[in-house]
Amino acid sequence: MYTFFNDDMILLTGSTGFIGSSMLKKFNREHILELKRGDENDFGSATIVIHLAGKAHDLKNTSSSQEYYEVNTELTKKIYDAFLASEAKVFITLSSVKAAADEIEGELTEQHHPNPLTHYGKSKLLAEQYIFSKEIPDGKRLYVLRPSMIHGPGNKGNLNLLNKLVSKNIPWPLGAFENKRSFCSIDNLMFIFQELIERDDIPSGIYNIADDEPLSTIELIELIAQSQNRNPKLWNISKKFIEGVASLGDKLHLPLNTERLQKLTSSYVVSNAKIKAAIGKPFPLSSREGLLKTFKSFNSL
Repeated sequence: MYTFFNDDMILLTGSTGFIGSSMLKKFNREHILELKRGDENDFGSATIVIHLAGKAHDLKNTSSSQEYYEVNTELTKKIYDAFLASEAKVFITLSSVKAAADEIEGELTEQHHPNPLTHYGKSKLLAEQYIFSKEIPDGKRLYVLRPSMIHGPGNKGNLNLLNKLVSKNIPWPLGAFENKRSFCSIDNLMFIFQELIERDDIPSGIYNIADDEPLSTIELIELIAQSQNRNPKLWNISKKFIEGVASLGDKLHLPLNTERLQKLTSSYVVSNAKIKAAIGKPFPLSSREGLLKTFKSFNSL
């Protein structure tokens, strides 16, 4: 459990989500105040605000566009305005790499001109733009974090789907696709939070958050198989055939659709050079160590 060397109190939103619940486990709960909806202006004795509440990207497209803007944009604006008017000195909020780009060639850096295509990405970008439209008062620090896919014990999503496929000894049919994607271990994210909280020498700004090494989906399959003490099974089926099945999945609402295929096989490499340089310390876990820890946790459920 992380502890602090002073009397800082954290005001936390989104405490019931995966990242928020991880914070409650990693940090001393006596130093955390959980902010509830309707109490956005009541910061109490908090000196640090960590705003995690948000509307996640809905891959099933069942959410209305308005939901993204109400939560990701308007709620963030309200929390940030309250921070500016409060005695709190540090504001940390989670945006997303999707606020910058839904697809990227090469490596995504903080210098990339934002051009999100989805309501999720657009709502996150609008929140960022509002935050940086305000002058940061002296004595306050501001950090907008753009994480890549966050994973860890208890997390659900595409990694869990991959794990179930390998656990059933089903061959991975997308072996013909080559890609590289960045991930972010929850342990590394908690480490970054602590560094931002405890140190006043890290400049305010936007920071991409990712583990050091991007990995391919095939490498993920190999790590999952390793966590289960089995050999990976890979099939090199024609890309055109797989893409046709995914298109059919869009119409028939099958587990494999074009959006999920894109997430599983496309490349999305995120540079963490800026945050690594600002912190000046190695992350606790390598990409492979973090993913192995996540996959082993799936197997213990």
